[in-house]
Amino acid sequence: MLPAELRARDGIRPGQQFVIERLDRGQYHLTRREPPPNEGLTDWLLACPEKGFFVPFESESTDTL
Repeated sequence: MLPAELRARDGIRPGQQFVIERLDRGQYHLTRREPPPNEGLTDWLLACPEKGFFVPFESESTDTL
């Protein structure tokens, strides 16, 4: 767990993920992992309380347009 001072200084929020690289014994390099755009969007839409708000559909290739 990172100390609160470091989390506050670097704007680290709960749930953020990091890539950890071991440099040497007891030394590590942390790089904040940026989530891909729209990660979790489908789950969020499917959890919408209004039923039928989001309906998945088959997509077509843009080659046929």
